[in-house]
Amino acid sequence: MTSPATPLGLARFNALGDEAALAALHEVCASTAWGRLLLVARPYATPDDLYLAADAALAGLGADDLAEAMAGHPPIGRPKPGDPASTREQRGMADASDALRAEMLELNLAYQDRFGHVFLICATGLTGEEMRDALTERLGNTPEREREIARAELGRINRIRLARLVA
Repeated sequence: MTSPATPLGLARFNALGDEAALAALHEVCASTAWGRLLLVARPYATPDDLYLAADAALAGLGADDLAEAMAGHPPIGRPKPGDPASTREQRGMADASDALRAEMLELNLAYQDRFGHVFLICATGLTGEEMRDALTERLGNTPEREREIARAELGRINRIRLARLVA
């Protein structure tokens, strides 16, 4: 429930019509099921209430919904054109050498071949080399382990994006 202490950005989000709120949530996470779960739980009194609901919704996503969420993310090193969030989140690759970009392309393709989805990492604050090292390490995971790591990374990304949404 919204109270006088509800931060202004969160109050604005709570006041959005369902269609606009769902569109805003889709910018955070591409899973339709995730967005709908957060939508029906409005209004949120605090950002933490929203984050907890987001975490619970993510934890409950089945394989198809998780795949939909991950499909909304471009490969590391190739931010979605015209998407400032994608560009900002992948800033660590902005000054990467041509050699590192080529290596990331090869590793991304190997990852997608192995796991069937894009390599997902909360790239905010990471260098290109750190992302490469994480990708290289995670290629050795089992599909089950990697799916859970990707879910956790998605949760971290969602929290950052939700914080920006309600700021």
